[in-house]
Amino acid sequence: MEYFDYVIVGGGLAGVSGVKGVRDRDSEGSILLVSEENYLPYNRPPLSKELLIGRKELEDVFVEDEDFYEDQGVETKLGSKITEVHPDEKTALSDSGESYEYGKLLLATGGHPRRLEVAGGDLEGILYYRNLEDYKRLRAEMESGESAIVIGGGFIGSEIAAALNLNHIDVSMVFPDKHLLEKVFPEELSRAVEDDYRERGIEIYSEELPEKITKPEDEYSLTTEEGSTVTGDLVIAGIGMKPGVDLCEEGEFDVFEGIEVDEHLETSCPDVYAAGDNAYFPYAALEDCVRVEHWDNAIKQGKLAGENMAGAEKPYDYIPYFYSDLFDFGFEALGDVDSHLDTFIDWKEEGKKGVVYYLSEEGKVRGVLLLGVWGKKKQARKLVERKECFRKEDLVNAI
Repeated sequence: MEYFDYVIVGGGLAGVSGVKGVRDRDSEGSILLVSEENYLPYNRPPLSKELLIGRKELEDVFVEDEDFYEDQGVETKLGSKITEVHPDEKTALSDSGESYEYGKLLLATGGHPRRLEVAGGDLEGILYYRNLEDYKRLRAEMESGESAIVIGGGFIGSEIAAALNLNHIDVSMVFPDKHLLEKVFPEELSRAVEDDYRERGIEIYSEELPEKITKPEDEYSLTTEEGSTVTGDLVIAGIGMKPGVDLCEEGEFDVFEGIEVDEHLETSCPDVYAAGDNAYFPYAALEDCVRVEHWDNAIKQGKLAGENMAGAEKPYDYIPYFYSDLFDFGFEALGDVDSHLDTFIDWKEEGKKGVVYYLSEEGKVRGVLLLGVWGKKKQARKLVERKECFRKEDLVNAI
């Protein structure tokens, strides 16, 4: 059995950031990075954004090259899956039968795409979009495909639909919500984005649930519970993800909507940490416990978890952000951007550019969405951190 001072399970952003965090405080400790994928850690956002529309090349998405891991003294095991973790024994076992003993362990296991629980949801060829292999396959199929069905009206579905449209592929979107992105955008903004999609030729089937998918010949056919039939050469599903908690046996780890961690990102098992999409953590600025599925959070949490594994004992008090580009609608968002909250839009240019504030019942700013307003994340963070009650009129020109 091999021993490593630090074992990092997961080859995503949180994993490689964990390496950097460890090395900031410990230049000598042995590190093992284990990843199910056959690739070194890469950035996921470009998979549904810049790569699909040709603004980046494949080599641009990798966080670091091979020399980085060699220079940092990191052993990498790619294409290897950790199947068991025994915190009492401080061991981890892989699917190839290898066993590792660790001093500290970081679970940076991300998550897995949710799958359609409908007839035909497991048909060969349906793409549950998540990783680099999915991108490569979609890119190849776009060469011959002329039409696509995109299932899901959240960010992944919306970004993929926009990218396909820009690649001159006919797109039909099917999702259960009333409007596109309505879980995040206030209705006024959701309608504006959806209208833009329709004007660009994207067919929108809102408030419709897939019931059955078939492929009688070369084309897929999707029937909805509401009676619509949609056809396409490709089917891409972006219906959310499940956090990677498979290694956390009940009774050993505390798990609730993710792997529960404390302010230092340590789990209920000593010397085991979690960071990224799988971590359910205390969000200091919101005074709540949440799980966040965005790249900025994975980077910052992974880095801090690595530092804390090496003895830093720092609390995670960062407010992460995320971004997206949906045709002409580009934005950055941070904090709690849930459309169920009371919202107020301070338009700078009606329907195109402005700041969306997400408010608690008392008027505290819990989240901010910057639509076409750039370079203002610092100001937005300060408003969330202040935990002060505002009247809506007080927020005009606050950013």
